[in-house]
Amino acid sequence: MIKVSISAKNKVEMLMKEEGFDPNHDYVRVAVKSGGCSGLSYDLNFDKKTNEEDKLYEHNNIKIIVDKKSLLYLLGTTLEYSGGLNGKGFVFNNPNAQRTCGCGESFSL
Repeated sequence: MIKVSISAKNKVEMLMKEEGFDPNHDYVRVAVKSGGCSGLSYDLNFDKKTNEEDKLYEHNNIKIIVDKKSLLYLLGTTLEYSGGLNGKGFVFNNPNAQRTCGCGESFSL
């Protein structure tokens, strides 16, 4: 399961609307890719359709799709958002990560 905090939900809905997506019907695509200062990095996008290999989760009325390969790295993760003057933006709270970088955008297992 992948969760979305209330603060992340509010920001995702706002950004989806700004970019022409409908939070009630469209998806947040979360993936893991090679790269970043810790070896793996998160990729976050909006999508209007799912692929056959995608796993769909819904939490706090946000539909999240994850490809099968990325799912192994993301189980139990919570997408959070921290705003304000010292805020980082979107942050992945991943219990599978053994090491993360200072920016919170990459990790290693």
